[in-house]
Amino acid sequence: MLEVSNLSRCYGAFKAVDNVSFAIGKGEIVGLLGHNGAGKTTIMKMLSGYLEPDAGGVRMDGLDLAVHTKRIQRQLGYLPENLPLYGELSVADYLDYAADLKGLTGDEKRTEIRRAIAATQLAAKLDSPISTLSRGFKQRVGVAQAILGRPRLLILDEPTNGLDPSQTQQMRELIREISREATVILSTHILQEVDALCDRVLIVSAGRLAVDERLDALRRGNRLLLEASAAPGIAEIDGVASVEDAGKGNYCIALETDADPRAVGAAVASAVVQGGGELYRLQPEQRDLEALFREVNEKAAVNGKEELSHAA
Repeated sequence: MLEVSNLSRCYGAFKAVDNVSFAIGKGEIVGLLGHNGAGKTTIMKMLSGYLEPDAGGVRMDGLDLAVHTKRIQRQLGYLPENLPLYGELSVADYLDYAADLKGLTGDEKRTEIRRAIAATQLAAKLDSPISTLSRGFKQRVGVAQAILGRPRLLILDEPTNGLDPSQTQQMRELIREISREATVILSTHILQEVDALCDRVLIVSAGRLAVDERLDALRRGNRLLLEASAAPGIAEIDGVASVEDAGKGNYCIALETDADPRAVGAAVASAVVQGGGELYRLQPEQRDLEALFREVNEKAAVNGKEELSHAA
């Protein structure tokens, strides 16, 4: 559905996005993560056609965004982090204006505006000037304009920013509903949102794509944690790539890529018992998104220091 190939963008001498490639299928909800300045916003602006890449390209359903810009943009919904809302307009007038920009007319326009209002629960604020709305309601107006026209690709930058817990839950349900017909890219600093909503995560670090992984695979990890009085011969077991002795009877067992964790675990337990050892604990390593995000940022910091030392 969406193909991003070798995307790069510079601001002067600074390379904000460096050779980023990924593909997203229809109906996927993908989390786009990275610390401030990592390149997320630049990537989203290039996906929307707002910025042109210096190299690489974006294709949607086989169409090149650089060639079919307007055609593809009609199928996009975009909520930037700081959406420019016109405070003097009422909510109704703003959504009418946004629908015009998307090329909606007649009955289709009226139907889409009503649908967006209902989905974001804005009916009580239709006649209110946007400048009088709370931050949460302004965010809902932004989401409403993004979903007008039933976009096939929806790009959301911090969609729950300013929402209270009940509004956040409603927003999650809305995003899930949208994903039945559209692909969703969700950028947020709230990792719980990604855990709750996304099928897959992309982590950008220093302009490069550092992680592209499904969340179910991420949670499973590829290591076993063993606590035993001794661990004789486990390094020779089929499916074991390496064994790290963490001390005090704790071992971290890295598995080969195609290994079956259950089969390897059974073999490890058998080896410990048959070798005369006592088995206290054997379990798959549970990785979480927060730990992975921290690991990526720490690695980027180390690499950055090394580059500076080489430059010096």
